[in-house]
Amino acid sequence: MPTEPQQRRRYESPLRTAQAEQTRTAILAAATELLETRGWNGTGMRDVAKAAQVSIETVYAAFGSKAVLLKQALDVAVVGDAAPVPLADREVFRRLFEGAPLERAEAAAQVLIDVRLRTARLRRVLNQAVGADSQLEDVQQETHASERESIRQAAVAVGGRDVSDEDVDALFATLSTEVFLLLTDTCGWSISAYQSWTVQIIRFVLNLDGAN
Repeated sequence: MPTEPQQRRRYESPLRTAQAEQTRTAILAAATELLETRGWNGTGMRDVAKAAQVSIETVYAAFGSKAVLLKQALDVAVVGDAAPVPLADREVFRRLFEGAPLERAEAAAQVLIDVRLRTARLRRVLNQAVGADSQLEDVQQETHASERESIRQAAVAVGGRDVSDEDVDALFATLSTEVFLLLTDTCGWSISAYQSWTVQIIRFVLNLDGAN
């Protein structure tokens, strides 16, 4: 009987994969800097390609659109790197389960501030540009949903118990990017002042002063 032709195995070069990841990292870094300094309308895909020292075709091949590029830049900014590990699975998040209630609240405030410092400017770009591209509405909704879920997981960890939707929503709104920028940029709060206030908010909403 005739034998069926064997399918060719696709060969993945580790060097090629590493180079592709380096290219993506360079593009995301360039996009982040340009979006934060020039805004949505002032940043084109050609500008990103030039800053990353790649062709514009490479940028489109890697991300497809400027909206997707912004979404990916936000995703990386949330955790601080391009590793495919969610925030809730990282060591900094596991610290929210350790220590006394006040220590957990302080750890949560630190995680929040670190995320805000990396993402706030990009989030402002997204919020200001959401009407300029229909894709951005989906990006904004996904970003809000992901952030609210992270807030819920953090609240459960810090509180050591289930948390009501109302309490999650209170933390989600009060500790939002918009409030962070309002207090630190508009009102001129220092990061240390914002951190102390954040701890107080977490303690109040989760009633930690009454916890054992």
